[in-house]
Amino acid sequence: MPRVHLVNPSTRSFGVAVITPRWLYVLAAATGTEWGDPNIIDETLDPVDFDAIAAGDVVGIGIHTGNALRGYEIGRQVRERGAWVVFGGIHATLFPDEAVTHGSAHAVVRGDGDLIWARVVKDCLAGAPLPVYEGGRIDGDQFASARWDLLPERRYMWASVQTVRGCPKHCSFCSVWRTDGQEPRQRAADRVVREIVELRRRGFRFIALADDNFYPVTFEDLAQAKRRSDPSRLHELEALREERFALMARLAALPEDLVFYTQITMEAAEDPQFLDAMKRARILGALVGVESVTRDGLNDIYKGFNLAGDELVARLRAFRRHGIHVLGSFIFGLPSDTEQTFDATVALAEQADLAFAQFVLLTPFPGTVDFDKWAAEENRRGTAIGGVPITQHWLIPEDQRPRLYAAHPTMSLEQIRVGTQRAWDRFYSIKHVWGRSRVVRSVRARIAFVLISKLYRQMYANTGIATDSARVQRSARWARWIGMACQRLFLGRPMPDLKIPGDPLEAVVS
Repeated sequence: MPRVHLVNPSTRSFGVAVITPRWLYVLAAATGTEWGDPNIIDETLDPVDFDAIAAGDVVGIGIHTGNALRGYEIGRQVRERGAWVVFGGIHATLFPDEAVTHGSAHAVVRGDGDLIWARVVKDCLAGAPLPVYEGGRIDGDQFASARWDLLPERRYMWASVQTVRGCPKHCSFCSVWRTDGQEPRQRAADRVVREIVELRRRGFRFIALADDNFYPVTFEDLAQAKRRSDPSRLHELEALREERFALMARLAALPEDLVFYTQITMEAAEDPQFLDAMKRARILGALVGVESVTRDGLNDIYKGFNLAGDELVARLRAFRRHGIHVLGSFIFGLPSDTEQTFDATVALAEQADLAFAQFVLLTPFPGTVDFDKWAAEENRRGTAIGGVPITQHWLIPEDQRPRLYAAHPTMSLEQIRVGTQRAWDRFYSIKHVWGRSRVVRSVRARIAFVLISKLYRQMYANTGIATDSARVQRSARWARWIGMACQRLFLGRPMPDLKIPGDPLEAVVS
């Protein structure tokens, strides 16, 4: 019988991973069981075993811009073996023709795959796939729950559950609001909680709420709606906000050893009621896109709703006062950056009591406003590396790919790269990491904090910024060793008999 394979491409396999790639297990659920359980391949753990893929099988490959080149390589190889090749994901949604040209795709799925994937598989196995399938943007009540029973044993430290898709913001460096839409699509609390309980039964204590923006309704959104003569928009936003509180109330009733992490905009710091609800729900960590510590830098990326300087420090400390530890995300290489920006950013991150930070290089990703402006500049035309246009930089072999893609007004590209590496090195020095570990109490928790900090640095700093291939490989080995040490600290004892709080069906069964 032909088999379905789902592949998450990666150029580096660490043996262990921090967070489950949720889409793999959602599509596994969407596949159904008519063709047996799908074979799930996450190359973050192990490379593809091409010998396990036979002629007539269906291979679904999900790609974003960063792993598109590896995904295309896999597509070509499995098509040569006679398999049906289907691409999906954000990058394939943006460039369906590219997946055909470079990845040998028989078909491409654009948008959400939850509902349409089973039809794609059926058409392939019937020998008649369509070139393009439009998955669209489905409603929250149609989101598929993941097949967590297919997870490999103890290979991931954190699980992931999605509660909302879409983001109402329009940041110039982000494509989410264009691909997933600006209208939040929320999932019912009952389905979210049911999935979390299943994961806790399997031993997961740390769960990422893999949302585009966990805080989809701000005070400013409500104020604007109140100024409209038609109250329907206000009622809609108030209902969305109440659903967030209802979900957090349900999370608060789950076992006390569960810890959640999410992604949120800084405006949530203006909302103490929301932050208090997050703490009660044990949503104790949040990725916050700070991006720049200066007003000019924020204007560069259309993120004027963020604060800068001392106001920014005060805003970020508001999260800590409510027991929420922030992973601050910063971008280097903005036109307004100077040589002082790197040290100033790290100093602010420390002053603001951030638990974690990431420092990324400004990269024009397709689907964003930044990319459109960058690609349209006259000097981009005709620029190529190894015959590949710079405006398709994701197709350039990784060892030849630039770390930055545009000249800076005052700094060389190497100055920016070195300054970014220095920021990582300073923020994640043992001295500073151990000092920040005081945010947790037990020795075991402090050790876990140190290990996850060093793991994060190895996986995302050296492997993404360093130009020395030997250093990159050495960092990958360190990440594997640290990841193996982290597993026991993050995974808990399975709770197979855990009941779903407030679920009438479970009460009847028990």
